[in-house]
Amino acid sequence: MAENRRKYDRELRDGAVRIVEKSGKPIAQVTRDLGADEGTLGNWVARAGAAREPGALSGDERAELDQLREENATLPAAEPARSRA
Repeated sequence: MAENRRKYDRELRDGAVRIVEKSGKPIAQVTRDLGADEGTLGNWVARAGAAREPGALSGDERAELDQLREENATLPAAEPARSRA
């Protein structure tokens, strides 16, 4: 039995992955909207994540980390905990 595989151009693949990552929509919903296969889009999203540097933060995560570090710097130093002995 011959397989009929659809070919998707790079722009569609990148756009679909971007929608999943930025909007937080489930892969199933994005595939229904675009007419792609759920497994295919899942593979694209996984490959895009693996292609990034392991442990790298997104722009939003980096901004949040910087904000939290600034907030922590202004907090008063905590006193050491006393043991009950």
